Amino acid sequence: MTTQKTSSLPAILLACTVGLVAAGCGDGSTGASGNSGPPTPPGSVPAEFDVAPGVQRVTVTRAVPGQPLTLVDGSGQRLLTLLADDLGQATFAYLPAEHTVVDTTTGTLPPSAGGAPVQPGDGYVIRDEDRDPPAVSASFRILARDDHAPASHYEQEVVGVSWNIIGGPKPGYDASEGVNYLVMRDGVTLSAMVRTPDESFYGSGPWPTVIEYSGYDPSNPDRPQPGTLIANAFGFATVGVNLRGTGCSGGTFDVFDPAQQADAYDVVEIISRQPWVRGGRVGMVGLSYSGITQLYAAATRPPGLAAITPLSVIEDPWQMSWPGGIYNAGFTKEWLQERDNQAAPGGQSWTARRIEEGDTECEENQKIRTQSIDFEAFVNSLERRPADSDARDLSRLVRDIEVPVFLTGAWQDEQTGPRFAGMLRDFDRAERTYFTLFNGHHPDGYQAFHLSKWFDFLELYVARRVPRVNELVRAALPGEMQNSFGAPIELQPDRFADLGDDDYEAALARFETDPPVTVLFESGAGPGVPGSPTHRFEATFGRWPPADVEAWTLYLDAGERLSTEMPATASADAFEFEPEAGPIRYSQTGGGSFIAPTTELQLDWSYTPDGYGLSYLTEPLDETVVLAGPGYADLWVQTDAGDAPIEIVLSEITPDGNEVRIQTGVQLAGYRRIDEERSGPLLTRLLFGEDDYEPLPTEMTLVRVPIFDVAHPLRTGSRLRVQINTPGRDLPLWFFDNPDPGPGGARYRIGRGGMQASAIVLAVLPIGTIDVPDDLPPCGLLRGQPCRPYVEMTNAPG
Repeated sequence: MTTQKTSSLPAILLACTVGLVAAGCGDGSTGASGNSGPPTPPGSVPAEFDVAPGVQRVTVTRAVPGQPLTLVDGSGQRLLTLLADDLGQATFAYLPAEHTVVDTTTGTLPPSAGGAPVQPGDGYVIRDEDRDPPAVSASFRILARDDHAPASHYEQEVVGVSWNIIGGPKPGYDASEGVNYLVMRDGVTLSAMVRTPDESFYGSGPWPTVIEYSGYDPSNPDRPQPGTLIANAFGFATVGVNLRGTGCSGGTFDVFDPAQQADAYDVVEIISRQPWVRGGRVGMVGLSYSGITQLYAAATRPPGLAAITPLSVIEDPWQMSWPGGIYNAGFTKEWLQERDNQAAPGGQSWTARRIEEGDTECEENQKIRTQSIDFEAFVNSLERRPADSDARDLSRLVRDIEVPVFLTGAWQDEQTGPRFAGMLRDFDRAERTYFTLFNGHHPDGYQAFHLSKWFDFLELYVARRVPRVNELVRAALPGEMQNSFGAPIELQPDRFADLGDDDYEAALARFETDPPVTVLFESGAGPGVPGSPTHRFEATFGRWPPADVEAWTLYLDAGERLSTEMPATASADAFEFEPEAGPIRYSQTGGGSFIAPTTELQLDWSYTPDGYGLSYLTEPLDETVVLAGPGYADLWVQTDAGDAPIEIVLSEITPDGNEVRIQTGVQLAGYRRIDEERSGPLLTRLLFGEDDYEPLPTEMTLVRVPIFDVAHPLRTGSRLRVQINTPGRDLPLWFFDNPDPGPGGARYRIGRGGMQASAIVLAVLPIGTIDVPDDLPPCGLLRGQPCRPYVEMTNAPG
């Protein structure tokens, strides 16, 4: 029988923290229960069900199955009625635009477009109106993200299990001894797995500690996540925590909502207070899901957080699902479907094992999962960006981050995409930022080159000691890199070998001389195994994009040319909507395959048929040009179809006749309003709200298509190619549900010259800023940048 550690708190403290609304916390009030608080309104009776308010949600339990439960706000407005499920449960998280009744036993909750999350505030009640007189709960407060629990709430006991440096629990230990349940401010418990480092190598503690927080399985005692495994080997205690509504954690699932953000604050504060945590402050680790959550956590500014290391992240969740206003029917849809499946009761196989082994807390926490909404269907319904999406938009939230940040990302990330780079300028308040950017794939943040600086960063800002890599780890890591990336990549040499263990300030000062931005070029063509994540050359900058970038403006011209001078005569080219393009991607392999060398990937970057796209090229360059930042296309567009899904594809045509993909941009032309306040000379942020969409008129109209950030050298003799077509076929895992113009199709005219001079504007470094090797990398080696023989495209006249 497995014993679970649930943090022990007095019942009165729990009652006070559940909702933080009891009129007299500490005076015997029972807080959020249905028969407590202010007197029952005249003409009603006290409700017998229990009410647990939380951050922008409230859950009812112990109701009668099928009982109609109405959420009423402080003004008396009826917001939503839910029929309790078969266990007598109901969770109010999203509200439709108008009051409606929903039977939660059908599995269909009302996350309808036009609705919004439950808003923080006082005076809410739950009412059963079918009773005569009606049964009404005590009034309660719905919490906001920053409504913290009392400091005493975070004094929870958490224990760990010693972990072998080569993986697995130390002999004589059971991995499940490290399983804990952390109590959040609303009473929900989150599953946490604590692993302390191998005492044979790292002593008896206290240890520097990091948290990995996601909806995968970070609290699975039998399967550490990669960030946890690496950090443990490097001498850190690790805490893997499952988001609410996932794994063995309680609560209902959501995607990066304020409740998850508030939980992250609570987790950091609970863990940082443990006696085995060195220095009383923790770091965070993780790539992808557990990288993204770090940014949300740090934006809540928990005092116990020392630093974060987010790898391969996103920016705005809505635009992950609707890039440019077009539904991402590829990776993002599939990811959301997987989250929905795993958030179902028993949706992850390891939780069933925990329950079979006697984890009663895990079993109890599965019951409320019936109240989780279908997020893929929800997001698919959000054709216009809701205003409350700002609460999850990291380009807005990272401005609140104050701790040091180490971040890596790939311009061509096949899963999370390149949009993250647009927010790098928004870390206004962070104490220090270290960004490493490169061409490549989603998993590449864990290759040894990055881990070298990742380790130094954590040692200096979390452990607060001179970095010293354990020699066993240094010797073993190339083998792990071989197993993962197909290449025995080594850690970088110890840059602090000349310093003593007591020279911490000198080590920190040396590290802080590093520029904030490092850009790695031509990853895949570096030393070692061809196609593996090693780069050829690098450059450093004080910011991203670099302060000295210039705008390179290229006009669409006759003869399929890109010209630096605006053509005087107005004309146009045209292409047809390609209905088959949307679901085409250039890789049929799963996301996990992209960790391998590019030589092992099966890629098929297909060509746009003549008539279904446009192509324009520069003359062969007479000097090397380095792209370094975002860009955009200003296109004059005319169609009778009312709208136009547009993709811009940048590629390099090399002197040897090959074409190398560089970057893309996608945009639905109906969204043309620019967020002037948050855009810049080269960065364009568009608005996607209900009032921001306007169909295209039948005359020529200016449409701006943002192009994602990138860094790429165009050598002397190469040509830059710009293609304009229907979104699809130019990405490996993203594909698009393009709006169907109808049975007649659609024809798009793109103006050029005169008063309708369409142009491409790209960020480039001043000539000669960095040294670029003269020789081209072999075709097909660059990570994230497929290569194919160049084939001309004939533009149709418009």
